[in-house]
Amino acid sequence: MGRPDYWGVAGYPISHSLTPRLFEIVGEKLGFEDVRAVFLEAESFDDFMDKASDLEGDIWISCTTPLKNSIWEGLGIEVEDGLDSVNQVVRSNGEWKGANTDGDGFVDSCRHIGIDPNMSTLRIRGGGSAARSIAVAWAGAEGDISMVSGRRKLVDGPWSDSITERREADIAIDLDALPGGGESVDLGADRQVSISYAEGAGIEEFAVIMVAAQHLEAWRTLFAPEMSAELPSLPALLDLLRKER
Repeated sequence: MGRPDYWGVAGYPISHSLTPRLFEIVGEKLGFEDVRAVFLEAESFDDFMDKASDLEGDIWISCTTPLKNSIWEGLGIEVEDGLDSVNQVVRSNGEWKGANTDGDGFVDSCRHIGIDPNMSTLRIRGGGSAARSIAVAWAGAEGDISMVSGRRKLVDGPWSDSITERREADIAIDLDALPGGGESVDLGADRQVSISYAEGAGIEEFAVIMVAAQHLEAWRTLFAPEMSAELPSLPALLDLLRKER
C-alpha cells in the first residue's frame, strides 16, 4: 500500500489515545519516515469527513467511539454479516478501505495473559460493536461464550453456535460499563477485564495490552500486510512502549 502521509486516531474523546505513538513505534521499526501524526476529534461521520478532507494524501486512521458504528456505512466499506463496524480505515489514492481488529486484538491479548480461547469460556455483557467483534473472534478461535443481559443485547450472529449456558467463566468483560471499566457489573468469572483506558494507564493493564494487539493486527491485515513478517511481537511492542513511559 505504500507509506501514508498521515496516521493517527479519530473519535471522541481521543486526547489520551496511545495509537499515534504506537504508529510511530511500529513505523520506526519498519523504516517509515516523515509521516505526520494526527488526532481527529470527531463526534460523527460527517465531522470525521470534514477533518479528513483537510488532509491531502494517504491516511491511516484507527477509529474509536462513536465512529465505529457509522464510518463503515458512510464510506461504503463491506463488513462481515453481524459485525456492522470497523475500527481501522485507510485512504489510499482517494479510495477508502477498512477492517475491524478489536476481536482479534482481544483474543491475542487473552493469549498474552495466559488464557487460550479454545479451552475457555468468555462471559460478555453488552451487544455493541466491540461485543460483536470480540464474539466473532472468540467463536472463530473455538472458544465458548456466555452472555449476560445488559443495556444492549448481543443478537444472533456468526458466534451463535458458540453460546453456552455454562455458569463458570474463565474471563469476563462488561462492555456496558463506563469508560475505564467504571461501574462494571461483577460477572462472576475467574478474571474480569476492561478494554478502555485513561491517560497514564500502565502497560500491564489489559486495555493497554489490547490496544497494542489490535494495532499490530491492523498492520497485518490492512496497513502493510506485505510487511507482516517484520512486525514486532506483542511482548516486544509493549516493552518498547514501557521503556519510553
